[in-house]
Amino acid sequence: MSNEVNIQARKALYAAFIGYMLDGFDYMIFTLSLALIIKAFQLSTGQAGLLATASLFISAFGGLFAGTLSDYIGRVRTLAITIVLYAVFTGLTGLATNYQQLFIYRALEGLGFGGAWAAGAALVSESAPADRRGRWLGWVQSSWALGWGLALIVYLIFSSISHGENGWRILFIIGALPALFIFYILRQVKEPEIWLQTMEMKRKLKQEKFQTENKESLRQKIISLTFFQLWAPDLIGRTLVGLLLSTGALFGYYSIFTFLPTYLQKVRHLTAVGSGPYLAMVVIGSFIGYLTSGWLNDKLGRRKNFLFFSIGSAIIILLYTYIIQNNSILILLSLPLGFFASGIFSGFGSYLAELFPSRVRGAAQGFVYNGGRAIASSGPALIGYLSSSLGGLGQAITIFGPASYLLCVIAILLLPETKGKELKALD
Repeated sequence: MSNEVNIQARKALYAAFIGYMLDGFDYMIFTLSLALIIKAFQLSTGQAGLLATASLFISAFGGLFAGTLSDYIGRVRTLAITIVLYAVFTGLTGLATNYQQLFIYRALEGLGFGGAWAAGAALVSESAPADRRGRWLGWVQSSWALGWGLALIVYLIFSSISHGENGWRILFIIGALPALFIFYILRQVKEPEIWLQTMEMKRKLKQEKFQTENKESLRQKIISLTFFQLWAPDLIGRTLVGLLLSTGALFGYYSIFTFLPTYLQKVRHLTAVGSGPYLAMVVIGSFIGYLTSGWLNDKLGRRKNFLFFSIGSAIIILLYTYIIQNNSILILLSLPLGFFASGIFSGFGSYLAELFPSRVRGAAQGFVYNGGRAIASSGPALIGYLSSSLGGLGQAITIFGPASYLLCVIAILLLPETKGKELKALD
């Protein structure tokens, strides 16, 4: 890799890293403020869970839209668009005056929330060296923990100095600031060479086809869209099993983390500030988990890494929400909880990039990952509405969390190993 290419690759890494960190900051502001929002709008647990579900469900369409768009206009410009979307609607959330507005803003925030991962993962996948792709995507994924940590710091500061009913609104308004980051992205980051070569080859193929056939039929144009190519005989198996893998990992993650601050306050009887050390341990564990998973992804391979983090996540959720009742021990378990439940995601960026060819890579990463998010988005609502009939919030998490990681194990046993695969233009 030449020095100029190396510099551009690292700029792509930095852009995706910071973009996803700010994405995590904006999303976690909502999670941390959920108890305050419930109080401000007099919501039931089910209504609160539905807010989270709305954002997560729409994020699937955001991921599909951004992934497909990135196949056509580029990874860089698409990343910039998604950042503006999630920043603007996060800021508007802080201005909501009723539940209906809150629901709409959270749903639309999901467009950018889901799209940022799809565009950033495609950008870094095609920029990183093959032998370091797992680690680079692990670094990008670790930025989510930093965004979560930043949100936690801001939340704790405002919780300690603001006791008004509307203090949470300021947090969301601050969440609009990431929109300023697009100026760096558009000025400093270039498209990956693989994407540029793929677009040039597509242009030549279209030109040749036009000369021989004069024009494409409507049916051929529809089939040529990258999303529809995911359902062709050579890719449909990987599309469906990849969707099962992402559904399991994301369902498990949302089962525990959407309601974690609320669980600590209502079930474990901690104050907002008192739950801070527990959440801080989760954030630290998440950061370590992301980096470790990225490294193991390149060392052990994609499949073994997923199996390790899936089984570890299932075990730690059982310990955290059902077996361990002592809060002094629980704080120690917060670190491995973050390590396993978050670390599993470092494998997705590189694995999905290697499972699918460059001609559909953006659409594949956008749909497979965020399609799983759409299905998993039912988790918060299910847990919220069923927690009373299942014996409480802790019991609901205990049931849904570990069961979801069984889906990951099944999926990974059906997928091939792709460690070290070289990515090619229009392969």
